[in-house]
Amino acid sequence: MISFDDKLQPLLGKKTADALETGLGLTTVGDLLRHYPRRYDERGKLTDIRSLEIDEHVTVQAEVRKCVKRQMKARRGQMTEAVITDGTSELHLVFFGKVAFVAEQELLPGTRALFAGKVGRYRQNLQLVHPAFEVLTPEQDGSSFLQAFLPVYPASQHINTWNIANCVKQLLEIWDGVPEDPLPAAFREEHGLIGLEEALRSIHRPESWAQISVAQQRLKWDEALAVQLTLAQRRKASTARPAPSCARRSGGILDAFDARLPFTLTKGQVEVGEQIAADLESVVPMNRLLQGEVGSGKTMVALRAMLQAVDSGRQAAMLAPTEVLAAQHARSLREMLGDLAQAGQLGGAEDATRVTLLTGSMNTAQRRQALLDIVTGEAGIVVGTHAIIQEKVEFHSLGLVVVDEQHRFGVEQRAALSARGEKENPHVLVMTATPIPRTVAMTVYGDLEVSALRELPGGRSPIKTSVVPVREKPAWLDRAFARVREEVAAGHQAYFVCPRIGDEEPAKSGDDEKRPALSVIDVATMLAQGPLRGLRVEILHGRMPPDEKDAVMRAFAANEVQVLVATTVIEVGVNVPNATVMAIMDADRFGVSQLHQLRGRVGRGSAPGLCLLVTEMPEMTATMERLRAVESTLDGFELAQLDLELRREGDILGAAQSGRRSALKMLSLLRDEDIIADARAAAQTVVDADPDLEQHPGLAGMVATLLTEERAEFLEKA
Repeated sequence: MISFDDKLQPLLGKKTADALETGLGLTTVGDLLRHYPRRYDERGKLTDIRSLEIDEHVTVQAEVRKCVKRQMKARRGQMTEAVITDGTSELHLVFFGKVAFVAEQELLPGTRALFAGKVGRYRQNLQLVHPAFEVLTPEQDGSSFLQAFLPVYPASQHINTWNIANCVKQLLEIWDGVPEDPLPAAFREEHGLIGLEEALRSIHRPESWAQISVAQQRLKWDEALAVQLTLAQRRKASTARPAPSCARRSGGILDAFDARLPFTLTKGQVEVGEQIAADLESVVPMNRLLQGEVGSGKTMVALRAMLQAVDSGRQAAMLAPTEVLAAQHARSLREMLGDLAQAGQLGGAEDATRVTLLTGSMNTAQRRQALLDIVTGEAGIVVGTHAIIQEKVEFHSLGLVVVDEQHRFGVEQRAALSARGEKENPHVLVMTATPIPRTVAMTVYGDLEVSALRELPGGRSPIKTSVVPVREKPAWLDRAFARVREEVAAGHQAYFVCPRIGDEEPAKSGDDEKRPALSVIDVATMLAQGPLRGLRVEILHGRMPPDEKDAVMRAFAANEVQVLVATTVIEVGVNVPNATVMAIMDADRFGVSQLHQLRGRVGRGSAPGLCLLVTEMPEMTATMERLRAVESTLDGFELAQLDLELRREGDILGAAQSGRRSALKMLSLLRDEDIIADARAAAQTVVDADPDLEQHPGLAGMVATLLTEERAEFLEKA
């Protein structure tokens, strides 16, 4: 009898099994059967070529428009060039060697075929170089593509979708099925779900769209329920280790701080502050996500929460993703608190505390003093990078952890910080300006309580965003440089952001037309010697020594530097109100969330901000559509949704934070919120009655199948 755990090699042969393992990590029967089609093409229905992304590995069903062989110019030999179409857009193909001869013979005009390869660009055209192809003809005896629905699987350079389809077909013919369905019959009936074996056979070999839908519904429930059962078990276990109660204290440092505020808190800041204050008073550990637009006042909310912790005799830690941001936060907090941050110093206020910075690059004397302040409790607020969570750092009484831009930290790092207390879990507040896919996913799956700040405080200026399409309109780049000069002439400052530093080896590409990403070093040199000659141009990146980074940021903040050319090290937290314009070079190489975060560095003062998205992308591409979306809205919540659509949820059951390798193969945050909510309720009911799933062996087995030991440990830490 063939089971889910059986290895593929004896069943499919060593060569095929090796390709499945090397390219996709599939080693068992269960792995392959749960490697679901990405989509289905109806036989004869062509793929939308316009939707293809540069650098994406794709499978395209298209019709050959022309195919010609010609002599290569740069080297000996011949090549075959073909043009395929979906009826409205075209994709160019290039073949070399023996395959070039085969392509010329088989890809006759009017032929329909599947083509698989990596999307590149040559001049103005989308291109596949040396793609694999499979001609779709009725003569394909034994092929999976004789059926009306063509399953298109996530594939790799080692194995194509049609080879995967044939492997699945071969496996299903000898598979004995599921001995016992993990979902009880009564549960399936209650939720209108088919059996697991029927679902797996239908998802790979469907006969109708209705059959696909019913199969997907069942498989989504498996994944949603496995996650929700684990989260429900975790929530139930969390009460075993309480958090310290950080009660509000009348007349303490928080009241003194509030009395000095030169402005009125927004309605949102007041409401969210009350939610967090109530959480802090409880002994149930707070695990709250504070999401808000760039500049919506999240840091103010976090500071007031930290002061409440200090008032209760506890400490608060603020974790930042970079040393630049940690130092910036420490300076900002000290400035906001004034003499309330000068405990033990001449002129310090009566209820003052101390803000201590701890980073990995501090010298021995600075580090020793910081560690002493932390362990004795002299430091009420500790700000730092991952150095805070090293084992040598001992807190006197940690009550609250604030994590700024949580997606810049690994889950293991956040878990290590949360575990600083021996008998108690500190409360945790995580903040982000644009919820990235994994953050949104974990929110919906039940990991975090959510608070949102949508309104901006008074005094913030609007930001205008414009795409600068260099390929189509090269003169616009000169105008962009001129615009920067105009802002500097008016007394303001500018950022230029680049994808890489420039002192590393550029990534090699098989596409000779694709140049390396623009670098900080090269762009800074070009600007200083060319369009911005005469202005003081400095660079900032993560590999600079800390004292150099700090000196550059101080000089920029003092307007001694007019133009700062940087990597995404300035993405969050950097606050220079006089900076009014930002040019993001090779903007197409950044994600939607990054672009939104970056442009939030301008428009922070009384003058309006301008963000220029410089790109060489052609207009009619999906990448350009993404840039146009960023151009069209300043709504970070809307962009988070767009980012989620583009990148998917990420692996909520593993450390990956992009959507490429999600352990959840079928469940979608965008489409399946109802299933997730229903599964959450069902899981809570089961776990309340049977915390260890001892009376539900099928469900326990399903959880174990989806959640490897590593992923379960990750989820427990999350």
